[in-house]
Amino acid sequence: MASVLIVYATDYGNTKAMAEVIAAGVATVPGVTATLKTADEAVSQDINAHDALVLGSPVHMGSPDWRVKKFIDTQCSGVWMRDTGVGKVGAVFGTGSGFGSAGGGIEVTLLALLNNLAELGMLLVPLPKNTPGYTKGGLQWGPYGRTGDEKLNPIGLQPDQLEAARGHGANIARVTAAVAGKKLLGG
Repeated sequence: MASVLIVYATDYGNTKAMAEVIAAGVATVPGVTATLKTADEAVSQDINAHDALVLGSPVHMGSPDWRVKKFIDTQCSGVWMRDTGVGKVGAVFGTGSGFGSAGGGIEVTLLALLNNLAELGMLLVPLPKNTPGYTKGGLQWGPYGRTGDEKLNPIGLQPDQLEAARGHGANIARVTAAVAGKKLLGG
């Protein structure tokens, strides 16, 4: 059985909700399970015990949430030192408000998270443009949820954004199943 670890931080529940939808997408692929943990509770042993790591963050001043950064600095650093992340699957998602069609800083946030997964030697899963919901909730780096309108009033996650997140979860699961299967076979 292949397994996906989804680590996230949330302020208003939107990133948690998106993480849950990604986990539901993972569950659509037979033989793959998902575990959700907040950035405060996840540890390096969790990364080592799973075949994939998905990072999710709200945008804070154009960058990832401090709790996700702390997880990367304190838990992923040991994984990097021991090379135990090499060959695992990695992916990202985010939520935000602010100015700009995806919410201010979402692309930079997703790229920062992807950079850390690349440092771990992970195989990165992007979000293809043919993913349902992509036009309203996706970038090639991963799905996002714009949680505020143009005047920064809270609007929560929209159906297209959640559809893109669910598709991302399924994509991650398919890649994880393939990679984990090769490891089981000694490939």
